[in-house]
Amino acid sequence: MKHNFGAGPCILPKEVFQEASQAVIEFNNTGLSILEISHRSKEFEQVVIEAEALVRELLHVPENYSVLFLQGGASQQFAMVPMNLLPEGGKAAYLDTGVWASKAAKEASKLGNVEIVASSSDKNYTYIPQGFSVPSDAAYFHFTSNNTIYGTEIFEKPAVGIPTVVDMSSDILSRVINVADYDLIYAGAQKNMGPAGVTLVIVKNELFGKSGRTVPTIFDYQAHAKAGSMYNTPPVYSIYVSMLNLRWLKAKGGVEVIEQENIIKARTLYDEIDRNPFFKGTANVEDRSRMNITFVMDTPEQEAAFLNLAKERGLVGIKGHRSVGGFRASVYNALTISSINALVDTMREFEEKTK
Repeated sequence: MKHNFGAGPCILPKEVFQEASQAVIEFNNTGLSILEISHRSKEFEQVVIEAEALVRELLHVPENYSVLFLQGGASQQFAMVPMNLLPEGGKAAYLDTGVWASKAAKEASKLGNVEIVASSSDKNYTYIPQGFSVPSDAAYFHFTSNNTIYGTEIFEKPAVGIPTVVDMSSDILSRVINVADYDLIYAGAQKNMGPAGVTLVIVKNELFGKSGRTVPTIFDYQAHAKAGSMYNTPPVYSIYVSMLNLRWLKAKGGVEVIEQENIIKARTLYDEIDRNPFFKGTANVEDRSRMNITFVMDTPEQEAAFLNLAKERGLVGIKGHRSVGGFRASVYNALTISSINALVDTMREFEEKTK
């Protein structure tokens, strides 16, 4: 048995894989594969309608927000956000908590002035900055809620008095949020929502046209909202599998239930990291992520031996990002507690063998 701790594309429930694989052969008694049906067909239109309805239900999205299924990943949103929200000559405020937050700010700087209100780069992004101020004349404030590489997460939205944009690519649908606290949320699906290829955007309608720029239609949120995420050929299969996964999440009891499971999974692993003398966490305790748990060996020379043991025990994807080293266990929604227990057992086995 394999236990998939990879950072993305994400693990998905077995029942989702099974239904999705069947649809590749034949979708919804159409005699056609989901891969070949028309994106303008009534059958696929129903998929998009259901996917949007599930997002709205699971996240309690207010009526004055649009739910969009786009392409290009979060990286495209790094550009689309300032295109749509940042006026010519205007200023945007960014919180720098990791590689992706830094890349988002760099992309926005090509379209206007960017003020980095705080950064944790001085300690290799091992903490979340506190006590920073956001300029009131900025068009918007942007932050990344979960930092997959460094294992930090922001659970409470910073209190700011301007429109707030958040990249929730790696923790969307993993915990309860109040969508109304944000003006724009974007998330690559490939962590908790579905396969790579589709990006979820939840945007307050009053932001449409806010930048005053002439935005190419393909990058215009309002154009996509008017077209119901069908302005261009959408990522049909990615949206379909995301819909199946959203159904699965609803059947489990929704975000409220999965959050409690995620708390237990993260606590179980962190407890072992803190107990086991061979391992130590890399992120500040108060800023630890539930989704991406980063840790190293107390003796780095032993890391290769632990990776070999982990491989023998069927643990996949735990090698840490090169920026941090050590190990990273990505604990997304579909990862079961049994996989967490398998990793904990392997850490204890290594401890016993190496004493």
